[in-house]
Order: sequence, then C-alpha cells, then structure tokens
Amino acid sequence: MNGKEIYKIWAPQGAKWTDWVRPVPFVAIDTYKRKETEDFLELKGIFLKEYLENTAIFVDLSGEKSIEFGIALAKVGYRPIPLFNGTNGPIETMETTDTYLVENALIAGTKKLKEININDNALPAFLLDSNRLLSYRSNVSIFDNSWDLYGQDIPSVNYFKDNGIKDIIVVGEKINSDLRRIFFKFQDKGINFFVTNGFNEPTKVKLRKTIKERLEKEDL
Repeated sequence: MNGKEIYKIWAPQGAKWTDWVRPVPFVAIDTYKRKETEDFLELKGIFLKEYLENTAIFVDLSGEKSIEFGIALAKVGYRPIPLFNGTNGPIETMETTDTYLVENALIAGTKKLKEININDNALPAFLLDSNRLLSYRSNVSIFDNSWDLYGQDIPSVNYFKDNGIKDIIVVGEKINSDLRRIFFKFQDKGINFFVTNGFNEPTKVKLRKTIKERLEKEDL
C-alpha cells in the first residue's frame, strides 16, 4: 500500500474525528523506502476493558508504543487518530525525533486496523509521540525535527463537550507541557483529567499552572 491508501484506513471517509488525522507521516511513507517491521506488539491487559461513552483519550507514549496502544484501544471501540507532525531529516542523519520509526509503525498498524470494525461515531484516541518535545542539538549533525501540539491541532473544547465528552484520559508518564497549555482551557470548561501509564487504573488530576506557565503568552 502507498501512503494515501494507508492514510484512508486511518482516516476513513465519513468517520467522526478523522479530520484531525495529520497527513505528514503518510506523505513521508511514499518519500522514503520502507522496510516492513515484524515486531508490532499486540498489547493486552491495558487499563481499559470496555468503551466509555463520555471519555476521550490522548496516548502520549514514545513513537511506535503510541501506535500499538492505539490499536489496543481500537479493539475496545475507540477511533485512533494519529497527530504525528514531525518531518523527516536527510537520510542517514540523526534526528531528535525518530519519525522513521513512527512511520514504520503506522504501516504495521494499518494491517491490524483493517481487521477491526470501528463505529463511525466512535470517540477518539489521539496518538502522540512523547519524543516530539526533544528540542535540542548536541552537535550540528543532529536534525532538530521536534514539534509541539497547539490548540488548533485538535477539536475545540466545545466540540468535545457537544459530543458528550466529560473526561479525558492521558496515557503517559505525565501531561506534557504542550498538552497542559491546551488543557487549562478544557479544565476551565469543566472537563476532568486522568493519567495512567496504560495498565494501571487512571488517577484523577487537577491541572495547576506553574509560575512559568502563568507568565507564558496564551496559545491560540
């Protein structure tokens, strides 16, 4: 399959929330030769055993782990929505974010996703790469392809609420800084937040701004 065909499986026409699937990694799939991976993990024993009618999920794990978790949530009934937005560096150049790994996992995940029947109105499980925020250069040979998530990259809080979403679960070590900036508005509008490592019961959290966050300019 080419990148466009793979994209259509992750963003099928007529399914809700798929307008937010980012096309960047699917375009890159056609740009570089890919070697299919055989080590895609079938995750079992995740924290969620059944579909929750009022809950959206943000999976913020490292690269391919996020996609593997997205497929596990698809089996529960959620629609995985890839938000990966990192560009590829020159071939054989070290990158701050391993986009090749993400793209290969999307290809492998496509085979699994094709076998799962997901309702067109299923709630979303947004997929992120937790390595996206590694913005640094230890030397000039490293290609800095880090990226942040902004408010316009996901639906508005009103859209979430209009679709019955009251709770958001973040799967990851913590709620990262770019998500925090977005979620403060969500919390102000009455959305509840929970955090889990993916296997333990989610813990409810209250987002509180640090001094630095209070001084930062508000995102659009």
